[in-house]
Amino acid sequence: MTNQDFAARIIAMQGTLYRVTCSLLREHADREDAVQSAIEKAWRKSGTLRDESRLQPWVVRILINECYTILRHQKRETPVEAIPDAPAPLTADPDLYRFFTDLPDKLRLTMVLHYVEGYDVKEIARMQRIPVGTVKTRLMRGREKMKENNTLKEVQD
Repeated sequence: MTNQDFAARIIAMQGTLYRVTCSLLREHADREDAVQSAIEKAWRKSGTLRDESRLQPWVVRILINECYTILRHQKRETPVEAIPDAPAPLTADPDLYRFFTDLPDKLRLTMVLHYVEGYDVKEIARMQRIPVGTVKTRLMRGREKMKENNTLKEVQD
C-alpha cells in the first residue's frame, strides 16, 4: 500500500474513528489525542498489516487500545466527579447519544461498533478481542436497556 493510499483510507474513516472515541472518552482533547496516536501507530506499523482490506478494523483496534490507555491514565489523575458530561457529536441524535453515554463502557463500545458503525459480530469480536458469544450477549443486554428506556421504539419510528 502506498503512502497516498494509506492517507486516503485514513481520511475516509475519520468519522468512524471519532465516533468510536466518543463511545469511550468524554473529553474532546482526549478523543483527538487518541485518534492522532492511533493513526501514528498505524502509520509506523503499516508494513506489518498482512491484508490491506482489513485496514479499517485494524486501525479501529489500535484506536480502542489508545482510548483504554488514556482511560487508565485518567483513573490515576482525575476523580470521576470532576469529569463533565460530554456534548453529543454534531451529527448525533441527542436522545440516542444520551442513551449510549448512560450505558456501561463494555456495552457502549459494542453497541456503537455494531449499530452506529455497522460492523458485524465477528469483526467486533476481533476488534475487542472477546468471543463472538460475548459480543452477542452485550448487544442483547444493550437492546434490553434500550427497551427499558423506550429508546428502541423511538429509534425504530
